[in-house]
Amino acid sequence: MSDDSRPSPSGARTAAVIPAAGRGVRLGPGAPKALRALNGTPMLIHAVRAMAASRAVSLVVVVAPPDGAAEVKTLLDAHALPERTEFLVVPGGDSRQESVRIGLDALPPGIDIVLVHDAARPLVPVDTVDAVIEAVREGAPAVVPALPLADTVKQVEPAVVAGEPEPVVATPERALLRAVQTPQGFDRDTLVRAHETVTENVTDDASMVEQLGLRVVVVPGHEEAFKVTRPLDLVLAEAVLARRRLNDGF
Repeated sequence: MSDDSRPSPSGARTAAVIPAAGRGVRLGPGAPKALRALNGTPMLIHAVRAMAASRAVSLVVVVAPPDGAAEVKTLLDAHALPERTEFLVVPGGDSRQESVRIGLDALPPGIDIVLVHDAARPLVPVDTVDAVIEAVREGAPAVVPALPLADTVKQVEPAVVAGEPEPVVATPERALLRAVQTPQGFDRDTLVRAHETVTENVTDDASMVEQLGLRVVVVPGHEEAFKVTRPLDLVLAEAVLARRRLNDGF
């Protein structure tokens, strides 16, 4: 959690939208990915706490599975969350884009900055959250945290039959590429306009703003803000939490 002695950022009010309606099939059968336990606590709770750790975030909207809003609300009520932050649960849609739009529609007046955060990135540090918010407050319509790539990247011609060798067609310059994380931060009006007008080639919310022809900027991401997608990621996340407990003395 954040240090309560940290000065509260002035100016624009910030809300975080967490789309958590996905099933997470790559983690195997069972509960939706966001509800999978990490160190005995659902990943979603870790992600909510990560957003609420920022003193700038006054509201967290969780977009639940369409038939699971009551369950998610009960889950939030059962876990200790910061009293200074309000929480709202709304049923989501059939796609991530629709769920984010539903979360946007649920925001009250007076919210100027919106974070969109993956429930499957439960360990993002508060300093990263604050850096995204600060960049939006300084005038960027859209901000994404990102890391340089560790591996060389190859562009290939996809195989017609799965499993066949794929021809390499190009090697992009790695220094110009970034691996994007969340939370992504936006001027609220900009993100609303993007969701009203962009319907194709949507890979993330920032790409929608790009299609409006507006500026998207990158701030440094963090290695602990990785996405928990595969079983091995759960093992890594447990190791990060164990190290934090050791460092924090609990």
